[in-house]
Amino acid sequence: MSIDTDASKEGSFRFPTAFTILFGLIILVAALTWIVPAGQYTRVQNAALNKEVPVAGTYAITDSAPQGIVEVFMAPIRGFYDPAAGTANAIDVALFVLVIGGFIGVVTATGAINAGIERAMRGLKGREKWMIPFLMALFAFGGTTYGMAEETLAFYMLLIPIMIAARYDAVTAVAIILLGAGVGVLGSTVNAFATVIASDAAGVPFTQGLVLRIVILGLSWLACVAYVMRYAERVRLDPTRSLVYDMKADNERHFLSTHHDGAEFTTTHKLVLALFALTFVVMVWGVLKGGWWMGEMSGLFLASAIVVGLIARTGEKNFTDAFVNGARDLLGVALIIGLARGIVVIMDAGKITDTILHWAEGAVAGLGKVAFINVMYWLQVLMSFFVPSSSGLAVLSMPIMAPVADFAGVGRDHVVTAYQSANGVVNLINPTFAVVMGALAIGRVPYERWLRFMWPLLVILTVIIMASLSVATVIA
Repeated sequence: MSIDTDASKEGSFRFPTAFTILFGLIILVAALTWIVPAGQYTRVQNAALNKEVPVAGTYAITDSAPQGIVEVFMAPIRGFYDPAAGTANAIDVALFVLVIGGFIGVVTATGAINAGIERAMRGLKGREKWMIPFLMALFAFGGTTYGMAEETLAFYMLLIPIMIAARYDAVTAVAIILLGAGVGVLGSTVNAFATVIASDAAGVPFTQGLVLRIVILGLSWLACVAYVMRYAERVRLDPTRSLVYDMKADNERHFLSTHHDGAEFTTTHKLVLALFALTFVVMVWGVLKGGWWMGEMSGLFLASAIVVGLIARTGEKNFTDAFVNGARDLLGVALIIGLARGIVVIMDAGKITDTILHWAEGAVAGLGKVAFINVMYWLQVLMSFFVPSSSGLAVLSMPIMAPVADFAGVGRDHVVTAYQSANGVVNLINPTFAVVMGALAIGRVPYERWLRFMWPLLVILTVIIMASLSVATVIA
C-alpha cells in the first residue's frame, strides 16, 4: 500500500497536529462539564492503597462546576504544575524528557552512536528482523512487571536510528517500544501500578486470575510481534509502503540515519556506549529496587551526560551546545505531556469523572455472566480515555465495579483483568496518554498515521481479550 503524496500539496486537507488534537479535547471536555451532571462518591481512606477510594452506593449529585474559557487556557498550565494535584503533575515527566534529550544530544555529538550502529548493522546483516521480537520481549517484561511507560521515552531516540539503519522506518521503531511495553501492561501479571492496586481495591489477592492474564499476555504479544514484523518486512522490501514515506522530504530522519559508512569505532566510542548502556541498566534498577521516579532518573541522565562529556573530552562549550540542542529537540514532547494532562485537570475540576463512573455502574446491572464481563470491558475502555493512568483508573473504578460482579456471579479477578486489558489497549492509541503522544512526537509520526497503522491490530487484540474473558468466565 503506497501513500498518496498529494495529501501534502498546498490546499489539501492536513490532519491536525498533536497539539491541536489535545487542545481540542480540552475544549470538548470543558463543554461536557456544561452538559454532564456534576456528581461525587463519598471517599474513604484505604490503608492498603494509601489512597482515598470511592464507596459504592454513595453517588450523589453535587453543585455543577462548568469549565469556561479561563479554565480551558489554564488547563495546560495546571497540567504541568497544580499545587492542589499533589503528585499528579506532569512537570517532573516533562523535565525528565528534556534531560533525556540533552543526554542523547551529548552522546550523539561524540559520534559513538553513529559508529556503534554501523558496527551493529554489519554484525546483524541478514538477521536484523530478529531484533524485533527480542526487543519487544524486553519491553513487554518491563510492562508486565512494573508498568513500564514514561521510562520508555528514553529509548526512542536510540532505537529510531537503529531501525532506520536496518532499512525499516520510524513507525517500526515506535511500534517496538510502544507496543512492546504496552502489551506488557495490557497483560500485567505482577504490575504494582495496575494489577496489584486493582486487586487490592477489588478485595482479592493479585495472584487470583494470574493464569488468565498470562494467556492474554502471551497471545497478545505474539499478535503484536507478528504484526510489527510483517509491517517492517514490507517497508524493508519497498520503502514506499511505509506510512511515513511521503514525509521523507520534510524529515529525512524517517529514512536516513545520521551515521556514516566507514566510521571508525574507537576506544572512546566503546567507553561512551558502555556508559550509555549502564545508565539505562541503573535506571531500571533504581525504579525496581530503589524507589526512584522522575527526579532521580533525571539526575542520573544529567550525571551520565557530564561523565560522557569528560570521557570524550568535548570541552565545556561543545558539551553545553550539544546538551541544549538535544533538549531543544524534545521541547515539543515536553509541551505535549503537559497538554495531555490538562484534559484530566478539566474533568476533575468539572466534577464529571464520578458521574461517568456512576453511569457505568448502572450499565452492567442485571446482565448475565458473559454479557457482564464484555460490557465491563467496554466500559473500562470508555473510562480509560478519560482516566489514562492505570493506577488512577484502578483506584477510581474497582471499589465500585468489582462489588457489582458479585450480583452477576462473576469473579472479581475477572473484573480486574477486564480493567487492565481495556486500559492497556486504549493506551496504545490514547491521545490523552502523554506517553503515546510523546512517543509519536519523538518519532515524528503523525497521530493519524499511527491510528492507520494500529486499527487492524486493535481489532485482533480486542478479539483475543474478549474471547479470553468470555471463556474464563464460563469455565470459572
